[in-house]
Amino acid sequence: MRLLVLGGSASGKSEYAEYCALSLGKPLIYIATMIPYGSDAEARIARHRTLRAEKGFDTFECYRRVSSAPVPQNTTVLLECLTNLAANEMFGGAGADSEAAIGRDIESLARACANLIVVSGNVFDAGTDHDGDTLRYMRCLAGLNRRLSARFDAVVEVVCGIPVILKAQESLPDLLRRG
Repeated sequence: MRLLVLGGSASGKSEYAEYCALSLGKPLIYIATMIPYGSDAEARIARHRTLRAEKGFDTFECYRRVSSAPVPQNTTVLLECLTNLAANEMFGGAGADSEAAIGRDIESLARACANLIVVSGNVFDAGTDHDGDTLRYMRCLAGLNRRLSARFDAVVEVVCGIPVILKAQESLPDLLRRG
């Protein structure tokens, strides 16, 4: 299964994505993309590590080129998150070709594993008065979200901790709904 989980900051999207990954079964791989720049980022990373402790994930820090992560075929992979990955690639990796490069990389990762869950933040509610690098970043992320939405089996937006199914194959909704 291929699942895209969208949501705003602190919406519960990470918790929901972990729930789905655990429901799909082991072995579980967590690909972390947040570069630990400063104490705020380090605190968020520590919080996420604590929240998934004892859940059985093998964690790989992979800030760019996620297809290079060691992923056996029978695994469920949780990629956290596309928002950071896009920034990492745009400003320290693929540059102008970021959207296409990341898209190819994620599609390669999807072919390498049994299940792939990608978490992506909603940066589009921050107004429309952006230009330069910020606007290019937002357009890149929007393009990636559209690309994955078209190719993935399911798309769920998490709003205030509530999963809203935007797209799902008929065989998937029971997994996607949380009790």
